[in-house]
Amino acid sequence: MNDFKERIAAELIAVRDRSLAYTEADEDLLVRQHSPLMSPLVWDLAHVGNYEELWVLREAAGIDPVRPEIDDIYDAFKTPRKDRPSLPFLGPAEARRYIEGVRGRVLDVLDRIDLENASPLHRDGFVFGLVIQHEHQHDETMLATLQLSGQPGLVRDGALPPGRDAGPEEVYVPAGGFLMGTDTTPWAYDNERPAHWVDLPGYWIDRLPVGNRAYAAFIEDGGYDDPRWWTPEGWHWRQSTGATTPLFWENDGRSWWRTRFGRTEPIPMDEPVQHVCWYEADAYARWAGKRLPTEAEWEKACGWDPYERRARRYPWGEADPGPSLANLGHRAARPAPLGAYPGGASAYGAEQMVGDVWEWTGSWFHPYPGFRSFPYKEYSEVFFGQEYRVLRGGSWAADPAAVRTTFRNWDYPIRRQIFTGFRCARSELV
Repeated sequence: MNDFKERIAAELIAVRDRSLAYTEADEDLLVRQHSPLMSPLVWDLAHVGNYEELWVLREAAGIDPVRPEIDDIYDAFKTPRKDRPSLPFLGPAEARRYIEGVRGRVLDVLDRIDLENASPLHRDGFVFGLVIQHEHQHDETMLATLQLSGQPGLVRDGALPPGRDAGPEEVYVPAGGFLMGTDTTPWAYDNERPAHWVDLPGYWIDRLPVGNRAYAAFIEDGGYDDPRWWTPEGWHWRQSTGATTPLFWENDGRSWWRTRFGRTEPIPMDEPVQHVCWYEADAYARWAGKRLPTEAEWEKACGWDPYERRARRYPWGEADPGPSLANLGHRAARPAPLGAYPGGASAYGAEQMVGDVWEWTGSWFHPYPGFRSFPYKEYSEVFFGQEYRVLRGGSWAADPAAVRTTFRNWDYPIRRQIFTGFRCARSELV
């Protein structure tokens, strides 16, 4: 096996270790639905194996199905999450046996496959990147489910670097064009392609994500009770849900508290705010006299190098996201303090654009000019339109294998259980 295949094998092993770690729990916790927003954990576990079987074994290698009778159970489009507890899904022990059997065959395929084959699935190991990123995304979903379960002691924590106060509140991005998206990143998804030139006027963008202290000031100033700051849809959401804080926050009349993976703790005011929906982010931005950045503004501030006139894979360049550059890969079960990664700044000086929290943008999820579905329409194409808002950057729970400056996430504007935050922008004053 050559070096590239060995790296792919290592990524496959690492992501599977992660999936198994998040499902080392009592059977009742694994099969129970902790929220209608989420699947039972054991459904996610077998789903990643079924997806791997479909794409690596059947599509790329032409191998006969291992368990064709379970395909409909694990087809995410056939049964909404709220209804999945009624499915005859595999129990924890059987799910582990199934995914282990699939993985053994996948490693055999990797050993003999030609990664220089002209087939788009084979070339540069795309199909392996597809299943690795897919599993990491479900691992992040599992973490969101574990947070909703309210059970303590299931998710490991870790140490993070300290924050710092030094630095401007905003950074300026001058007017001009940049190359958005990618044609060259081997494992990029279809919605990141093709690369295309975008011209933008000058704008300011927050150097850091909005923090808990700033967001608490919005709450304390009556931000949730003033319809001036909310869109009509957002105000309807606010009234119908009764929300008055980010998800998992509470105030005892003296201090702010949050519940994080089953434990209640004081809210660290120097962390990026987390678990806010798009409507909340948009309302805060209006209250602050700003707005949410468009996804083009976000990507330019994050990944464009105006000196070399090229796009960077990460804000700081091409180097892998080590622990001094970004909070990714579940190094700790929370965002890092604001200002913790000066070495991870973009060419424009924006910090913590990758890792910590997914950042809401002001954009709807639309295709780029010249978009072509690959390898299936249900990954991106069926979601395009004015229903889903774009998120960028990746959270502390996202793995580096599934994060880059061009990566596009999307969700309904009401979603709060995911690890979401935001930063603000404003147009250049004329």
